[in-house]
Amino acid sequence: MLLVASCYFYMAFVPIYILILFITIVIDYFAGILIEKSEGKNRKILLILSLVSNIGILCYFKYFNFLNDNLSSLLQTFDLKNGISNLSILLPIGLSFHTFQAMSYTIEVYRGNQKSEKNFVTYALYVMFFPQLVAGPIERPQNILNQFKIKHQFEYNRFADGLKLMAWGFFKKVVIADRLSEMVDYVYNDPTHYKGIPLIISTIFFSIQIYCDFSGYSDIALGSARMMGFDLMKNFDRPYASKSIPEFWRRWHISLSTWFKDYLYIPLGGNRVVIWRKYYNLLIVFLISGLWHGASWNFIIWGGIHGILLIISSIIENISFIKIKISESRLLKSFTSFFSIILVFTLTSIAWIFFRASSFKDAYHVLKNLLKATKPQLKLIMNGNEESLKSLVYLGTDSINFWIAIASIFLLFTIEYLQAKFALTYKLSKSNPIIRFSSYSIIILIILYFGVFNRNVQFIYFQF
Repeated sequence: MLLVASCYFYMAFVPIYILILFITIVIDYFAGILIEKSEGKNRKILLILSLVSNIGILCYFKYFNFLNDNLSSLLQTFDLKNGISNLSILLPIGLSFHTFQAMSYTIEVYRGNQKSEKNFVTYALYVMFFPQLVAGPIERPQNILNQFKIKHQFEYNRFADGLKLMAWGFFKKVVIADRLSEMVDYVYNDPTHYKGIPLIISTIFFSIQIYCDFSGYSDIALGSARMMGFDLMKNFDRPYASKSIPEFWRRWHISLSTWFKDYLYIPLGGNRVVIWRKYYNLLIVFLISGLWHGASWNFIIWGGIHGILLIISSIIENISFIKIKISESRLLKSFTSFFSIILVFTLTSIAWIFFRASSFKDAYHVLKNLLKATKPQLKLIMNGNEESLKSLVYLGTDSINFWIAIASIFLLFTIEYLQAKFALTYKLSKSNPIIRFSSYSIIILIILYFGVFNRNVQFIYFQF
């Protein structure tokens, strides 16, 4: 039933694309069985064939036009013409996610960490389980496969916990992310018309938009799975509370970060190599991570920026004279932590410019003009001119929408802080029923009343 439901769910996008999933499922299902039975070089050959088939399908649909365009540009420098036409096809939804999940299965079988799955329906469901099919988290076979073999009884507490998590995800998505998207799009759809404050605000808003959009989806996925008795891995852990770039990547898109660590970084040598090789490994991993996100040089640059930031962080940690021992003053520790969080948020926001901009030209314009004309713009804002506020601060919307966005963001980070500090969800579940159900009612009313339902904004990570 779950497999049929997952097929129906996936076919709601482009029905014919179910065949692509079916082909990869069949290949990897038999590859897993044959790898387990084989010995020596045959095992490696079967693994390579499985990986090549998965990566080949991914490259055909996602990277063919990108590679072809770059080939055309290269040939033009030699006054040559590329006779290969670009493909006019839609990218299958969530292709990168279920491709990586399928690859992790055959790799784990090859490594001997996972027995091959003999039940075709169970393996197909591992790839196609609808809550996390199109945008993760990217599961490992050790975590999820056995869960499909257990009979799950209805549990009130699990069902209630799942609903709460889904409600929190919907709050992030429709109240914050979709509202911010209108203001971000207002600037980033044509950033060459803007300088200074509009670029700063829209860049900050996009950093929060992409977090709420993606972590909101993950919460909905985890919540819906939990309602049915399944446990998926946590994908986000307050990434904007990070005090360093390495910590950010331990908290952001955890399933992808650990995937690259286990299947690329460590096989390249990881930390067990000379220092320059470690930095090389980091850069390669993040360049590929950028390419995983999208077939564009902007995504590769975004990945490269994070790779460089991680290398710089590693260098600073290894230089003993830069390490400063902070006094026991709680005030100084708090200030240092706050400054570190602001610095990490600033650096990641600057990197997000390449992620959001439509082209390198647009991204370059944003970076070049981010701090320009801010003084005269601040004077106009201080004068309270409504037109100036609309174009410089409200970004095409009105004051009500802007301040709803600000209040929602404040509420988001406050609740996340209280959850981390005082286990808010657990305490709420044990509180007086009046307080408990009042809290649930408030969040539902906020979603219904303040949610943006008229723009039909797709989840950002569906395109990957």
